[in-house]
Amino acid sequence: MIKKTVFLLTFMLLGCSQTLIKQTEKNTDTNNYVGPPKIQVLNLGSFHFGQSSDAHTVEFDEQDAANQQEVRAMAQLIARFKPTIICLEFLPEQTEQINQAYQAFLADPSELDTRYGELSMLGFDVARLSGISKLYGIDYHLGYNYSLGDFIEQSDELENAIDRNTYLQLTHQPLKHYPQLAKRYAQFDSLSLQQKLILTNEPLMLDYALNTNADKLFYVGIGEGFEGAEQAAQFYLRNMKIYSNLNRIPLRNNDRVLILMGSAHTAMLREFIQRSPKFQMVDTLHYLKP
Repeated sequence: MIKKTVFLLTFMLLGCSQTLIKQTEKNTDTNNYVGPPKIQVLNLGSFHFGQSSDAHTVEFDEQDAANQQEVRAMAQLIARFKPTIICLEFLPEQTEQINQAYQAFLADPSELDTRYGELSMLGFDVARLSGISKLYGIDYHLGYNYSLGDFIEQSDELENAIDRNTYLQLTHQPLKHYPQLAKRYAQFDSLSLQQKLILTNEPLMLDYALNTNADKLFYVGIGEGFEGAEQAAQFYLRNMKIYSNLNRIPLRNNDRVLILMGSAHTAMLREFIQRSPKFQMVDTLHYLKP
């Protein structure tokens, strides 16, 4: 009788444990979120069409008729998201200036506005197709030295005291362990605009954008110092402030937000949005393909 009772108690405890484990898994599964609808976000990264101070630039003739036609085609694909809010890589204090330019484009949309590169060419045209009346700038300017590691490498007096080998690999062979991706990226300039944007927004390429812009500095330092991490922190801080600017915009649960920025910002915003109780990212690649 005692053995039977012990067996039943053990069975009941195991059952309760399994129920608790399943309930815990359910509670941590974002697919089982229960609450008001989250705000849908299309977090789109792009290379800069015009001149840029970025470490990596891409040749793109904004005046070329074929390129403009490609931009129009991509705008139509992206507009399927039906955004109600569009945020671009402009400072908030530039909002009035940008919206004046946008209104001028709406008055005569026969030619794309090239003055702000991808932001006006692609951003303005998506806004037009979506019936958007006002655009928002969410950028924040904050300088940092992403070339610090190169400076140390080129110095006869300084030495990287943290992890020189990893830094050099991320500098010269950032996609070493992803040969197929590296091959596609090596052919970036010859790709169509659609192919460029698809590649830019693939998860591994967004990781690459973070590595090449900031994270490789985690392996750089002089002596016992943290010079690399301190510079990388400036990049992270800039993007935190960009995210805060996004949250300054009054949004409703049924809003659909398109963010168009450089891919390094897109990669960082992805980290914040993924764990947000407020936002839910849609599949960017879905809106870059017919």
